[in-house]
Amino acid sequence: MPGGVRSNLTPEGRAKIKAWLPEAFATTKVAFDLWKKTMETHKREVQIFGNFPSLFMGLVTEDGTWEHHGGKLRFSDSSGSIIADQVDPHKYNEVIGEAVQNTSYMKSPYYLPLGFPAGIYRVGPLARLNVAEQMGVPQADAELKKFKKLGRGAVTSSFLYHYARLIEILACLEYIERYMDDPELSSDYLRADAGINSLRGVGVSEAPRGTLFHDYTVDRDGLLQKVNLIVATGQNNLAMNQTVAQIARHYIKGGNGEIPEPMLNRVEHGIRCYDPCLSCATHAVGQMPLHVQLIAPGGQVLDEKMRG
Repeated sequence: MPGGVRSNLTPEGRAKIKAWLPEAFATTKVAFDLWKKTMETHKREVQIFGNFPSLFMGLVTEDGTWEHHGGKLRFSDSSGSIIADQVDPHKYNEVIGEAVQNTSYMKSPYYLPLGFPAGIYRVGPLARLNVAEQMGVPQADAELKKFKKLGRGAVTSSFLYHYARLIEILACLEYIERYMDDPELSSDYLRADAGINSLRGVGVSEAPRGTLFHDYTVDRDGLLQKVNLIVATGQNNLAMNQTVAQIARHYIKGGNGEIPEPMLNRVEHGIRCYDPCLSCATHAVGQMPLHVQLIAPGGQVLDEKMRG
C-alpha cells in the first residue's frame, strides 16, 4: 500500500514460508528439467520465435547485479555491449521516446538516441538477464552463465523468455531463503505517511513482465495534473509485432494466399513469450481471441482466420 506495507511478518508466517521453501525449490527443479527437454524438442521455435537483434533494458545495481527496485537503467545491444549505463530512472524521458502508430492503440517506446524505429528495445526477464552481469545468489548465478552461452553476445530469441523466467524464480527463492533471518521483516515500522512534499514524482521498478514507469504531477492539493505510464507491454510492442511477422514469414508458404490453421497457435505462443496484458489478463487457457489477416502488397485481404 502507499508508503509501505499493512502488516509485518509474524513468527508463524516466517515458519510457514521456511517450511514451504524445500517444496518450492523442488518444483522449480522439475520445471528446469522440463524446460531443458523442451529446448531439445523445440530447436526450430527457438530460432524463429522473436529471434532478432534489438536493444535490451533493465535495472541493475552499480556493479551490474540483477535488480528490481532502487537500481539504475542499463541499455545493452544485441552484441552484448552496454550502450548506456547507470541512467537515473527519474530522467527516463531523456533516453526513452514514445512513438504513435496508426496500427496500434499502444504507444511504441524506443531508445531516444537511436530514434524510431531503430531504437527498438525489449524489457522483462530476457532483457533483465541480458543486461545483468550476475543474479547475486549462487544457484541462479550458475544458471545465468548457462543462459548467456545461448547467444553470441546477447540472447536474442524471445522463446527464451521462458528460460529467463525460470532463472528469476530460482533467484527469488534464494533471496527469500536469505531474508528469512532478517529481523527487519518483523519490525513494526511499516508505513511512511506524508503529505504533498513534491509536485512531481517518478517511480520505476521491475515488474514481472518488465520495467514499469509511473510519472505523476500534482497540484498543491494533491490533485493529478499530468500522468504518464510506460508499462512493459507497451515497451515490448515493437518486439511483439516483429515476432508475429517473423512467425508468419516462416509458416505461410507458397503463393496460395492462405493462412494455415496451426499458425494461429504459433502466433499466440509468440505473443505470450512476452506475457502481455493483452493475453494473460483474460485467464482463458487456449481461448485467446485472434484475428489474423494475410494482406497482399496492394492492400487486398487474401485470407483471414478468426478464433474466439
